[in-house]
Amino acid sequence: MLPQWIIEKKRDGKELTRDEIAFFISGFTSGSIPDYQMSALAMAIYFRGMSFEEVTILTDVMMRSGKTFSPSSFGRFSADKHSTGGVGDKVSLVLAPLVASCGVTVPMISGRGLGITGGTLD
Repeated sequence: MLPQWIIEKKRDGKELTRDEIAFFISGFTSGSIPDYQMSALAMAIYFRGMSFEEVTILTDVMMRSGKTFSPSSFGRFSADKHSTGGVGDKVSLVLAPLVASCGVTVPMISGRGLGITGGTLD
């Protein structure tokens, strides 16, 4: 499988398979697929769109491309209030301790440095 074949397939309006999407994401995260090829695929997706099935597969593959954990390791009740951060986030710092005071484990999984305003953790 070659990255350019996948780019051409999407450029031509065809639906990508799970294997093709997984190959592309795995190659990009490992560094074997360069950013210009990922940009070309993103442009093809922008112009041709993705089916519901493709979006579902892409979401699953991207989620599994990093480290994951099971929320069951936190105990019976757990919740996360996720925010992209920034100047307008006034809820996270109040809501997490409030929910935790009710006995819910709140791990506060956050993004880091998500732009000029920073992530939730910043």
